[in-house]
Amino acid sequence: MSLFKARDWWSAALGEGEEFDQGCLCVGDVDNSGTGHDKVVVGSYMGMLRLFSPHAKDKTSEGGPAEALLLEVQLQNAIIQVEVGKFVSCSDLLHLAVLHPRKCSIFSVSGTAGNVEHGDQYQLKLVYEHNLNRTVCNMTFGSFGGVTGHHSLCIQSMDGMLMFFEQDSYTFGRFLPSFLLPGPLVYNPRTDSLLTVSSARRLESYRYETLAVATEAESRQEPDQPLKTGAKRLAPDWTVVLGEQALDLCAPSFSHASSSIFVLGERNLYCLRDNSHIRFMKKLEFNPSCFLPYASVTDGTTNLLLGNHTNMLLVYQDVTLKWAAQLPFVPVAVRLANFPELNGVVVSLSSEGHLLCSYMGTDPSFFSTPKVDAREADYEQVDAEMKKLQRFIREASRTHDILPKADCEEELMVTVAVSSSMDSPSRSLIQDIDGLSVPSVTVQVKVRARSAVQSPKLTVAIQPPLAVTQDQFVLEPLGVGSSTTVAFSAFLHGRYPAADLGGDVTVSYSSPTGVPRVLQARFALPLALLCVASSPAKATKLKITVDTNQPPVDLGAIFPEFSAKSQDKDGNSLAFQFLSGAKVTLLASRTSQRYRVQSDRFEDMWMVVKELVKRFDQHFSKLGVKDFKKSFSGPVPLQDYFLCVDRHFQLRVSAQQYQDLLSERAVQFRAIQRRLLTRFKDKTPAPLHNLDTLLDATYSQVMALAEAAEQNRALLEEASVRLRGASHLLVLLLSLWQSLSPEQTGLLEAALLPLLQDTPQLGWEECCDAAVTHLLRSCLSQSPKDQATSLAQQGGPQLGLPPDTARLKKHITLMCDRIGKGGRLSLASEAGAPPPAQLPGGGDELDLPQEATTFIKKKQASKKAKRDKEKDKEEESRETAEASVGGAEEPVKEARREKKESKKDSSKEPKEETKKDIKKESSSSSKEKRDKDKEGKVSRKPSAKVKEKKREPEAADG
Repeated sequence: MSLFKARDWWSAALGEGEEFDQGCLCVGDVDNSGTGHDKVVVGSYMGMLRLFSPHAKDKTSEGGPAEALLLEVQLQNAIIQVEVGKFVSCSDLLHLAVLHPRKCSIFSVSGTAGNVEHGDQYQLKLVYEHNLNRTVCNMTFGSFGGVTGHHSLCIQSMDGMLMFFEQDSYTFGRFLPSFLLPGPLVYNPRTDSLLTVSSARRLESYRYETLAVATEAESRQEPDQPLKTGAKRLAPDWTVVLGEQALDLCAPSFSHASSSIFVLGERNLYCLRDNSHIRFMKKLEFNPSCFLPYASVTDGTTNLLLGNHTNMLLVYQDVTLKWAAQLPFVPVAVRLANFPELNGVVVSLSSEGHLLCSYMGTDPSFFSTPKVDAREADYEQVDAEMKKLQRFIREASRTHDILPKADCEEELMVTVAVSSSMDSPSRSLIQDIDGLSVPSVTVQVKVRARSAVQSPKLTVAIQPPLAVTQDQFVLEPLGVGSSTTVAFSAFLHGRYPAADLGGDVTVSYSSPTGVPRVLQARFALPLALLCVASSPAKATKLKITVDTNQPPVDLGAIFPEFSAKSQDKDGNSLAFQFLSGAKVTLLASRTSQRYRVQSDRFEDMWMVVKELVKRFDQHFSKLGVKDFKKSFSGPVPLQDYFLCVDRHFQLRVSAQQYQDLLSERAVQFRAIQRRLLTRFKDKTPAPLHNLDTLLDATYSQVMALAEAAEQNRALLEEASVRLRGASHLLVLLLSLWQSLSPEQTGLLEAALLPLLQDTPQLGWEECCDAAVTHLLRSCLSQSPKDQATSLAQQGGPQLGLPPDTARLKKHITLMCDRIGKGGRLSLASEAGAPPPAQLPGGGDELDLPQEATTFIKKKQASKKAKRDKEKDKEEESRETAEASVGGAEEPVKEARREKKESKKDSSKEPKEETKKDIKKESSSSSKEKRDKDKEGKVSRKPSAKVKEKKREPEAADG
């Protein structure tokens, strides 16, 4: 911060809400008064043009800045830049050039002496204007081509075209080469050249003569296109690499710096000669905003005014800082002007419209530090506050919850209500499917606020093929006690049955303190959205029977919305005709408590069986029956389920094949394009050798493959929904078959339904196989050793598309078999609890990895050796006693040695089998082999110790 401030000589605030930039300020004797005193011209982006004649502040004057305002005109377009120069032919008077985005206007400013106390009157008259075809960025002026007596204009457009105007006529236009974004533009009168900074961060110089004879800019000329006859390509006279973007350029023409070009960069200040040689460079330690070179009293030097973003105005003499003054704002433009009372006034303008005329004064800006009350610290109060904070810290550290606890009362309450009747007329996008009209149902969501909430947004999520008319709502801010209601319709938007009739409504909002919150509510759509009542089917392929322990129930009372349209009035049968074409029949036994669901496809029965079980629970709970039970006697239809698995897997394989073929054809298509482009660029025409025919054929193949891949994607989405429904039905049948608890059912559902949607990187088959394999090795394992081995394993191979579904089918069959034999689904063994009871024998063995097999086999061999050792000790003591009585010592030793050799041979057999298994399984991956060899070495140590201990009795006997 500078010790001195810029002395405020005159200031004004220009409007409210207006914006200003670098080109919006200029000074000059625009009214041609002849006194040599300057006027200040300011234009804004709002189109307001103002003309000021500042004067020193006088305490007796009451007008303030209004007295200095000579002219204020509202123009129709935004003002980008204003300049004062000789822009009218046959006239030596100064005129005002105003640049708009699509127009450049030349005005004359004239003043008339007033006869009354109000003073002089000023008028702004339009002399001529140029309507431009391109949006412009900036302009510069000068005596182009060495013509004296008047000034020409050069305007730069946003697309890199330089348009030259000589008074009221258009001269020519040229496009800058390799242009991307416009930069600052200035005219150097000493070399008759234009200077600009390109997007390549290079300072480029173009001679006016070179621009005049270059190619006419009717359209942008590409570098690789041939030129017209007699035309010359535009190229810069010289370039200098700056390495940063330039904020401003200046080529002053006063005598002391007759050959200097100044460039203000983002971090550096450059000074170059007219021949592109660098005079000096100054590294800045701040972010500059504007600068202005002016004449110095010392020969060979130049003074500069430089403003920065710390509200400072710095005065440099070449690279030496001479003065620093504080400004009340960040200047975007600075000029020097001469006024009647004072010469060399610094005129600065901010982006908000603060106009200041100041000079460098020496009045210091003193800052007096306020007095602080010196009081002694109250140690008792500080100690009490410290204890209070420590108590808060201890209470916070005791809680183990990662998420903050919810308040006792939520800020919002979301209520979802589904209409009991279908919409009339239907709002479905598909009016009918196979002659059946597609209904829709209205869902109303009411959001009630208990406290003020900000920016609430509501999102509706529903599983395909179901769809809604609108899935996102932006709500108005809610006050305390206020509520709002939104409504949407749900309908079937596909030609296959849905696997889930549930949906989620999520409301995200911000609390009054700004904390983001999310609230979620779930709703269920009616079954009538998917099917209508029909006549029962007599012959079907699949049947599922559900048993209950209560007397038969009239199906019309369970499904009242379908019984009215059913043809069976006895209530023993009911048929559901799905809109997708499938038919499901529900039959009730008259004598027993059995209910049969039958259809031609396995997955089509899922929604009916689910609704039947759910409505049974609701019906008997209303009657007060507490011991209601339902069951499924089996067998589990796994083969029908595997048909859905195979269909889904085959479509995934087809999708991968289409992707590979598309990649190959795309590579071929790009190669042919490159070859054709090379032929077309060649100056000597060469035959195409049927490359165009090959390009057309490859394009047709790419389009055909893309269409086939899109059709396969739609079929895969349908197969995923069907597989999800079949998996839900399989889980329900297994839970009814073995009377699984809700926790066990949830665990089984998580294993068979790990994904809601397949992705190219991860699919249902590999995820389900990994989950089922984990269950078989943990809670459904046949022995505690398998559980220990499974828990000891860390990580596994990366999941990917399997070659077939044989392994997955085997594991699902094995899982169902073990559940049917009493296996209990639980994660207790993973949490450190005792493992479940061992399953009764039988069942196929699960393929364990190499390290698990090695560990189990080695462990069993070492236990057998220990048992043999104990038997050997007993026999040795007994035989020693017999030898001492009978005196027959040698035969006993020989018999003992033969027994030991036979035991050693028998113990070697499992070891050799283990080695064979290891060699056979270790060919899968080299990384797993190294890890397994390490574990194999560790597991051999116990058996080696057993061998040494077995040799000890022999040495003792010897």
